[in-house]
Amino acid sequence: MIKITNLFTQARLQTRIMLALILVVLLQAIISGSFTLRYIEVILEQRIGEQALQLSRVVSSLPQIRQGLIDRNVDQIQSLAESIRSNTDARFIVIGDLDGIRFSHPIPERIGKKRVGGDNQRAIEKGESYVSKAVGSLGPSMRGKSPIFDDTGKVIGVTSVGYMLDSVDETIRGYQKSVIMIVVASLFLSVLVGMAISSHFKRILFGLEPEEIARLFEERNATLETVREGIISINSEGIITTINKTAVETLNLPKDQTLTGQNIRQVLPDSDILSTLESGEPEHDKEVWINGQSLIVNRLPVMVGGKTTGVVSSFRPKGELELLTRKLSHIEQYADTLRSQSHEYANKLHTIAGLIQIDAKDQALELIGQESKGVQELVHLLVDAVPDPIVAGCLLGKFNRARELGLELVVDRESHMEDIPEQIPRESLVTLLGNLLDNAFEATRLKLKQFPDGKRTIRLTMSDYGNDLIFEIDDSGEGIPLEDQQRIFEKGVSTKKEVGHGYGLFLVSTILKELHGQISVQNHESGGGRIIVYLPKKADLKQKSASIERIIS
Repeated sequence: MIKITNLFTQARLQTRIMLALILVVLLQAIISGSFTLRYIEVILEQRIGEQALQLSRVVSSLPQIRQGLIDRNVDQIQSLAESIRSNTDARFIVIGDLDGIRFSHPIPERIGKKRVGGDNQRAIEKGESYVSKAVGSLGPSMRGKSPIFDDTGKVIGVTSVGYMLDSVDETIRGYQKSVIMIVVASLFLSVLVGMAISSHFKRILFGLEPEEIARLFEERNATLETVREGIISINSEGIITTINKTAVETLNLPKDQTLTGQNIRQVLPDSDILSTLESGEPEHDKEVWINGQSLIVNRLPVMVGGKTTGVVSSFRPKGELELLTRKLSHIEQYADTLRSQSHEYANKLHTIAGLIQIDAKDQALELIGQESKGVQELVHLLVDAVPDPIVAGCLLGKFNRARELGLELVVDRESHMEDIPEQIPRESLVTLLGNLLDNAFEATRLKLKQFPDGKRTIRLTMSDYGNDLIFEIDDSGEGIPLEDQQRIFEKGVSTKKEVGHGYGLFLVSTILKELHGQISVQNHESGGGRIIVYLPKKADLKQKSASIERIIS
């Protein structure tokens, strides 16, 4: 039994379905066939018995039979009995007296002899008509027994009309053949139906076996719980079919409730995922506001047979994506720094090598001294004033970047930035300073294109005295127009016409919002722009305002 079970579980889906259908049909055929044959046998015997009983009553009531028995006229009784038997399907009609002597029989030689069977007592003693089964001289038979009465109502004999049981069995075997043929046809039909059903399931299950589907289902559940993005899927009726743990946590949904099976309108009334279900159009990187949170959402309709049967939505908090953007910006700044340093020092090394080759050693030493002087001064200043290696490394990289661009980044000697609180992320400071300095470099370069002999200096002043970290950046550009001062911190807004600008100051505003900082945008008297940033050392966590105070003068 165990081996059969193992073979069944190891068989392919199509084989399992066919075997299951065959077994079901075979079991039904055995049960229903057995019941049918037994029912046919009982009904057939009952009908034959009733037929024999009815015919025996008719024969017993005939006056000729009654008178012939009184007169003991064998010829009269035999002739009439055989005439009736030949016109009916009865196997025999036997008429006898109270002593059991036969007055008629299909075999004439047995007339005058005693009956065989011993089942006449009820008819003789009680005058009843009934059906019995007994073994007579012709073999087993189904008999109808009826008493023969004289004119005074006294029993004078018994009529026995019989049908042989072998004919009953033969009739039953005919029905058995029919039932067996029906069972075989049903089995053949079940094989065809099983093949059609299995092929249909194979097609809609993409040819996968049940074990493969179960494994994929477990992998799917594990994947949903592993990914850091929230995932929700709905069917064509808007019912939630899938929701992972990250989605529940991100949307602050109740963790003690089963959300699958509920309508998305009840769980997330402000979600517009149903619009994707109606339109069938995918949505990518869409910014939405759900359950009091700003999310970046991707939605993809599920298409089956050209029809939209559901929607899968993945999302992450906007803040996480902005943090990722800042990290990428940070990496890009480091890459730019390394590239500029490599390019700059390669040029200087080539120059020094050329001076040595032409035997201009004094000039080579002077160039080396000039090169190291500015860097060494900045390094000493950063070591003393900015002990944080990440911030110091960023400033040193921007210093080299300025020199590569033909500009000069000057860090005020009075700068002091030692007291940087731990709760202020260093990557946020790097992104903040990097974008502001890049903006100052670009503003200065734009003015130099118009006035090549103009100033090339960008000045940075830092202070950590008091309750705020203060960064002041002065460039030598043309300043910021008043009509742009209100808009430069918006996403995608830039004074430059090239594509790809308008995100640096937007990141600055995002960081200031998170750190509860302020920014001042000014145009100083000597020309150029001045930006002052204030970052509180101890931010008031109770303040959740999304606005940034900008002091514009």
